[in-house]
Amino acid sequence: MDQTDQAIIKALQENGRLSNVDLAERVHLTPGPCLRRVHRLEADGVIAGYQAHINPAAVGQAFEVLVDVDLTNSTQIVDRFESMMLARPEVLELHRMFGSPDYSVRVAVADLDEFETFLTSTIMDTEGIQRVNSRFPMKVLKSLRPRAVPLGQRGSAR
Repeated sequence: MDQTDQAIIKALQENGRLSNVDLAERVHLTPGPCLRRVHRLEADGVIAGYQAHINPAAVGQAFEVLVDVDLTNSTQIVDRFESMMLARPEVLELHRMFGSPDYSVRVAVADLDEFETFLTSTIMDTEGIQRVNSRFPMKVLKSLRPRAVPLGQRGSAR
């Protein structure tokens, strides 16, 4: 990983729809070598994909909640809970944690009433739930920040 690779990654994080010609110009390469570098970064798993950033309010998901969940110790309960959360469109992120809580779940819904329905009919109604704690962000100060890639670093992506 060199400074040119870093510049390519930074430019694509800022605008994943840049044409190769525009990207090459921005990172001071000709289009051929630039495209080869992008393909190598993709093949190496450094660039894992491209996505659109969605305005949550425009799609009726302006209300986000961070939910901490503790479960009883049972493989079946854990498997059921994970499968259920992964299948729910309201669940943006699901993290199995070390320590407490067992899970951290980021949920997006239209409003407080919709969250209450989700919480009571989905999480609270699930066997093996020991504790649930919901937190409501007052203000999002930083979200979906681009990830800086140190020079010379290339971890195992596979």
